[in-house]
Amino acid sequence: MYQTFTLKEKIKLIFIMLLPILITQLGMFSMVFFNTIMSGKYNSVDLAGVAIGSSIWNPVFTGLSGILLAVSPIVAQRFGEKKTKEISSVLAHGVYLAIAISFIVGILGYFLLNPLLDKMNLSSPVQQTAHDYLVGLAYGIFPLFLFNVLRSFIYGLGKTRVVMVILLISLPINLFLNYVLIFGKWGFPELGGAGAGYAASLTEWFFVGFTLYVIKSFKPYTAYTSLSIFKVFSMKHFIEILKIGVPMGLSTFFETSMFAVVTILIAKYSVTTIAAFQAALNFVSFIYMIPFSMGIALTVLVGFEVGAKRYSDAKIYSWLGVSLAVLIAIVFGGLVVLFRDEVSAFYSNEPAVIRLIAHFLIYALFFHIFDAIQVTVQSALRGYKDVNIAFIMTLFAYWIICLPAGYLLANFMNLGATGYWFGLTIGLLVTGICLSIRLIYIQKSKFTALNVKEVV
Repeated sequence: MYQTFTLKEKIKLIFIMLLPILITQLGMFSMVFFNTIMSGKYNSVDLAGVAIGSSIWNPVFTGLSGILLAVSPIVAQRFGEKKTKEISSVLAHGVYLAIAISFIVGILGYFLLNPLLDKMNLSSPVQQTAHDYLVGLAYGIFPLFLFNVLRSFIYGLGKTRVVMVILLISLPINLFLNYVLIFGKWGFPELGGAGAGYAASLTEWFFVGFTLYVIKSFKPYTAYTSLSIFKVFSMKHFIEILKIGVPMGLSTFFETSMFAVVTILIAKYSVTTIAAFQAALNFVSFIYMIPFSMGIALTVLVGFEVGAKRYSDAKIYSWLGVSLAVLIAIVFGGLVVLFRDEVSAFYSNEPAVIRLIAHFLIYALFFHIFDAIQVTVQSALRGYKDVNIAFIMTLFAYWIICLPAGYLLANFMNLGATGYWFGLTIGLLVTGICLSIRLIYIQKSKFTALNVKEVV
């Protein structure tokens, strides 16, 4: 990561940062992608069970990971300020937080999982698969959260390729484990959808082990990773991560939980509808990795420029990233609609499920464009460490506008599950507009060369 002087140099640096992050995110998401596909190929009951299990786990994971991802903008700003010792301290306190979160999640999951599943009124086979899938995932909770801290630390230094390499090495391992544990091949137990959970956990342990080896063995990471950094606990640095990370985590939680609630609301429909809705949402989420990866790059680049007090450059990076993300979203959203029948066939062997997936994918274009706007604008705000107002905006848009709109359209306008797609799209549009207004305000009133204030 370095200072740039022209628009061409900025575009080049964005893509230098973006491409490894994108490959990493696509690789990580492909694990969920192939979990869904392999579970669907096993049978539709296991697909529905994995879908329900994912709808419970994803909000928890993404919300809590959002707290840990605060390490990235903090490290980026410290890197811009050239404060090496503080970078080490941020890493250490991120690790402490990952340990604490893992312990809390494990305890709560032990006591709350069965009561939660019982209240969902699922069919017995679907509930059993969802339970076993989540139990499998539980064995990888600690390495999963720890990996997110280490990944955020590495990204904050502007080094994105190393995580990509670790992911590319790990991906074949995950695919192999999914195959043998779901279908019971080559002497492994046939676990069905539950096997996807165990495969994910085993892969997470490999992730974190390899990452620890890299940061302890190679420069520039070794300059920040001495064991002595763990001997001193600073409440100031711990609170700083929480102060930025909690609103980030809550924003992410309210977004992902919105999707989870929609999945739960459509549980009253047939297994075919549940499977098709989840498959369509799965693929849209897959291409969402492009603007999401752009967002990660923007957070780091904006944070780096803000730390170095180059506020004009931070502003240019913000809107350049948003514009590029929207342009790419238009192209990919259009391709999804054009080839929706071919995409649908990847998810199931059952004609009824395939037809319904294709129907849902028609709504992907505008959904994807609005999603690209809101995620990149919100990521730019995170680079400024402006997270509290963004949290309130996302809470309002998702839960006061999106869900009620989807519910009304689905149940009172006779649109069925399709109504929820309209509701999701409306929520993302409102979020994008509100966050864009906030970003303009921050850049004009708080971060200019003549007027620099603390963000409230």
